[in-house]
Amino acid sequence: MDNERYREGWAKLKEVDGQAGENVIDSLRGIAPDFARLLIEFPFGDIYTRPGLDLKTRELATVAALTAMGTAGPQLRVHLHGARNVGCSEQEIVEVLMQMAVYAGFPAALNGLLAAKEVFGQRQGSDGPQ
Repeated sequence: MDNERYREGWAKLKEVDGQAGENVIDSLRGIAPDFARLLIEFPFGDIYTRPGLDLKTRELATVAALTAMGTAGPQLRVHLHGARNVGCSEQEIVEVLMQMAVYAGFPAALNGLLAAKEVFGQRQGSDGPQ
């Protein structure tokens, strides 16, 4: 696992998702270490390091996609933390989640907003990576 993609991906994962991202990787090591490596190398090493979008935009897009899926609650929570970690305001996140009512439906938007409420509550008094 000592390659450039892995090193860059691990650094970006820690920057975006902090401890929550590390916890996801750790939870996979016992059952699917190759999947953990792929998770680090592909989205974070290959995609998140691309120059076309800043991290705020990438995280808002990820929050929107996970909300629209409606089946990825744990991943949504990790990326809600990630969005705050890279500088997205609570208001920006709420607006993206409300926008999802138009394209993904009210239930998806409602679930996203409730997840955001939970994450924002967990972060009260903390402004660093979770």
